[in-house]
Amino acid sequence: MTKPDISDADWRTSSRSGGTGQCVAVALVGDDVAVRDSKHPDGAVLVFTHDEWTTFLDEIYAGDL
Repeated sequence: MTKPDISDADWRTSSRSGGTGQCVAVALVGDDVAVRDSKHPDGAVLVFTHDEWTTFLDEIYAGDL
């Protein structure tokens, strides 16, 4: 997988985080989903395909994770 350009990513955090900065930040980057630690925005970024991200969320909602 080629690393996507995240320089102009529109990072979002959950409204449930209360603005405390203790949440993950997620951005749609092309066809991929980028995830980072909101406390360390210059740190590592994980990139998932749309299918991988959807599977991850489905497993969370199902209580499997």
